[in-house]
Amino acid sequence: MQPGERLDDLLTKNLKIIQSSEVFSFSLDAVLLARFAGVPRHGRVLDLCTGNGVIPLLLTTRTTASIEGVEIQPRLADMAKRSVQLNGLDKRVSIIENDLRLWNLEGEWYDAITVNPPYLPVQTGDHKENQYQAMARHELGCTLEDVIAACARSIRPGGRVSMVHRPARLADIIDLMRRYRLEPKRLRFVHPRSAAEANMVLIEASRYGKPEIRLLPPLVVYGPDGDYTSELQDVFYGRNSRLAHSVGGEETLQ
Repeated sequence: MQPGERLDDLLTKNLKIIQSSEVFSFSLDAVLLARFAGVPRHGRVLDLCTGNGVIPLLLTTRTTASIEGVEIQPRLADMAKRSVQLNGLDKRVSIIENDLRLWNLEGEWYDAITVNPPYLPVQTGDHKENQYQAMARHELGCTLEDVIAACARSIRPGGRVSMVHRPARLADIIDLMRRYRLEPKRLRFVHPRSAAEANMVLIEASRYGKPEIRLLPPLVVYGPDGDYTSELQDVFYGRNSRLAHSVGGEETLQ
């Protein structure tokens, strides 16, 4: 542990993660993506924009596949590596410090890819956050097209790419995915409350898939009492059979 760091509980399988108030900490979007993504029981999984490694850590509870996380910021990559070591997952999870725009240009293939990219274009809003927070929120290190291009050159034919993003970017996401031969297959909106507009979207695409998309039921975060809905409590604290279904032997959030 370095000065200013803390150890947080991921509330599943006794997993812990190193975090710091000085850098961008993981939030609900990462947890939902880790549960939504279609991942194989075995094989190879890639997590782009891995940050402090929360998604690779959570995915180890759902698959025995080898998992690689790519992160451009040295401090976050170091925190992720130490979290992997802390949890004794060195043989299953590798953290790679690299720029996704330059990484895997040879086109090495993975069975599944997850990505929680920066949501905001550079010209959107102010950048008063520190460098770590600004890089996590704004497309300073990569654009949406950079992310989707990296996914397209890294996923095997028929493999799955899962992303969490803002609904306002959905048209751009679908357009770019199709341009790079990633066909959207599953879509789910996340709403803070039942009467509120969606503030997140979960989307999964298949490499060279046929045009057909399933719009899943909305996921509501908070109930009328202000507490997490039962579905969200299941996501954090325990598995409920209505949350997941199996596609080709692979568990996905339904």
